[in-house]
Amino acid sequence: MKTIAIIIGTRPDAIKLAPVIYALENIKGFQISVIATAQHRELLDMVLDAFKITPEIDFNIMIPDQTLTELSSRLIPVLDEWLREKKPDLLFVQGDTTSSMAASLVAYYNRTPVVHVEAGLRTHDINNPFPEELNRVYIDHTAELLMAPTSLAKENLLREGIPEERIYVTGNTVIDALIRIRKNVNPSNLLEQIFNLRG
Repeated sequence: MKTIAIIIGTRPDAIKLAPVIYALENIKGFQISVIATAQHRELLDMVLDAFKITPEIDFNIMIPDQTLTELSSRLIPVLDEWLREKKPDLLFVQGDTTSSMAASLVAYYNRTPVVHVEAGLRTHDINNPFPEELNRVYIDHTAELLMAPTSLAKENLLREGIPEERIYVTGNTVIDALIRIRKNVNPSNLLEQIFNLRG
């Protein structure tokens, strides 16, 4: 049985990876492990609850006022230990967060293939957004498979020399997440249920 690790650190990660998790769970022959880094603790928990996702492990690395360097230096050793122990066949990351970048780096060092969901987004300004633009470029250049949300994102990857056979245009998984969550919640108070908003 193939094992797939899915890294979730932030609310957008959870929203955008929920449809991927559901799809993979419906394919025979895969064992799915969801790993939460909790880069954004409170925001992440609300979405995990809304989508009924229970991580196998929660590193809970969020501390108040930590720098990006501190966050990375706390993430890398725990992710490395987990990857070396579990040895997943694939590691999924989403977007451009520090959690995704750190997980991709550790996976690269451990020769674990990475699948990047939401690949190819670019501003072409390494400092805007900071540090997300550098994170997404790094992840794309070390990922084995790149799931681009649009044909423009695919073109960005091709211009950077990434082989076309590694790139798939998949659309934006937020659409799939909205369709899925709509089935699970009362539409009259959807925002309140997902984001704990009061009208």
